[in-house]
Amino acid sequence: MVPRLWNETIEAHRKAVREAILETTWSLVTEHGLRSVTMSQIAEKTGIGRATLYKYFPHVEAILYAWHQRHVEAHLAALAAIRDRESDACERLEAVLQAYANICHYRERHGGQELGELMHRPEQVAQAQQQLLDLFRDLLAEVAATGRLRDDVAPEELATYCLHALSAAGSLPSEDAVRRLVAVTLAALRPPR
Repeated sequence: MVPRLWNETIEAHRKAVREAILETTWSLVTEHGLRSVTMSQIAEKTGIGRATLYKYFPHVEAILYAWHQRHVEAHLAALAAIRDRESDACERLEAVLQAYANICHYRERHGGQELGELMHRPEQVAQAQQQLLDLFRDLLAEVAATGRLRDDVAPEELATYCLHALSAAGSLPSEDAVRRLVAVTLAALRPPR
């Protein structure tokens, strides 16, 4: 897993070692459970010494936080890419809401409850949640400028509504149910007749 140093720059090597640690840890934790994984197992499976592992991370939870942070950043980047497409604002809003609902739906199926509780503590997700609210708010304001968004509730409040409404996708049994939740959420955003 770990690349040979002579083939890479030192910085690229460090990045590759860090990535290998993150992926190995995630794999071990999802296979064996959070409390069953040790730093020694991670080092052995990654192909590095324990001393090297400790130069990167002080404990298993720190590795998982780093893995989660990278995962969240990837989700935010994907949502931002959808938001920034060259298309109708309403279509982009629907696509962003659907993508976020899908993220919520699949998030609950990976890692189990114990891992989810560890990774989704308020202090761990506050910044990402604010970025998500900002993304929703800006897109909602863009849709509001077209007149196709209710104007009796501020975009900031509607962004919070969307975030909380779509988080329910995590408990839904199917992708069809997730699509219906997105449709209901979108209907609530339209101007009243």
